[in-house]
Amino acid sequence: MAITMHSASVPIFVRMLGNLVNWLDKAEAHAATKKFEPAVLLAARLAPDMLPLPQQIQIACDAAKFCVSRLAGIDAPAFADDEKTLGELRQRVMKTIDYLQSVPADKINGSDAREISVPRRAGALTMTGETYLKHYVLPNFFFHVTTTYALLRHNGVELGKTDYLGATLPAGTTAT
Repeated sequence: MAITMHSASVPIFVRMLGNLVNWLDKAEAHAATKKFEPAVLLAARLAPDMLPLPQQIQIACDAAKFCVSRLAGIDAPAFADDEKTLGELRQRVMKTIDYLQSVPADKINGSDAREISVPRRAGALTMTGETYLKHYVLPNFFFHVTTTYALLRHNGVELGKTDYLGATLPAGTTAT
């Protein structure tokens, strides 16, 4: 089967966001084991000028939902960006996954040549759907997902490469 805009976006977003949910579960378990409030992790930053953990997760979710919405030519759901706990962040990620899975593949497929306009403070950025997905959204999404992983790992949450990649191989993959 050929690669489609849907197969190059939704399953990747869903897999990585699902992995992120598992990291949040491990973060809560780590806090319980070490006997500290999980809320401590919400202030974690890699550097003083970087956004803290909640914003990293919010931006990763937004990158995925806005990408799918723009490729499908539909409005994205609005999320309040008011999560104050790891549990609320987990719900945000799950709500994003549910939304991504609700968009029919046929709405996304064929969007590779569609003109996509991304609003920005300095003026809209316009590109094709394929360029938008490959060169704008995926790097941004992985930046924020990876930063989330790094923040949790730096704060002692026992995460490894398998947690990042996911323990279950995607359909059609064989281990050798």
